[in-house]
Amino acid sequence: MNFLAHLFLSQNHKEIIIGNFIADTLKGNKYQHYTKDIQFGIMMHRAIDHFTDTHPIFRQSKRRLDPKYRLYKGVIIDLIYDHFLAKNWQQYSNIPLLNYSQGLYQLFFDNYSILPERAQNLLPYMSSQNWLYKYRTLEGIGEIMHDMNIRTKGLSKMNEAIEDLKENYAIFEKDFILFFDEIQSYCHQYLESYDRKNTQ
Repeated sequence: MNFLAHLFLSQNHKEIIIGNFIADTLKGNKYQHYTKDIQFGIMMHRAIDHFTDTHPIFRQSKRRLDPKYRLYKGVIIDLIYDHFLAKNWQQYSNIPLLNYSQGLYQLFFDNYSILPERAQNLLPYMSSQNWLYKYRTLEGIGEIMHDMNIRTKGLSKMNEAIEDLKENYAIFEKDFILFFDEIQSYCHQYLESYDRKNTQ
């Protein structure tokens, strides 16, 4: 799962959303100075990643990609799934995607001082390019894949993955819909368990 899915699956818990956002910029247990809810968001992010990486539908999606992408297949499918979440956004949220995206950027800027340096560096670019909203179109996701390829110095060949997406569009969308139903249920239970623990 890429940014949009991670943040959406955090539901309306602001500090859990922040934890989910910064999780990839922190290694090991270097998060213990954060609040309990932010720490939970970090652990939830890692749980989502594990659920995703080991799920048979996600693995099936990776097998649909050309072998040339090698270790970057998972990243590409993460982006493709975010594209379908953004494209089908009205099926999952009553808040327009543009408003939702702007609200998240504002939340992160409001808490800029507590973000790790890598997240601080990423946020202005992410918000100015409006990644979360851009995911919804093929042109937008293609631009992001192109930028990701530049960041990997051409090793990922991710700029070419937009063609794989176009050629297998309906199949990838079906994979996403089936998978997202399951990860939503998983995250709902994950959050419910945390809420129950904190109200006892």
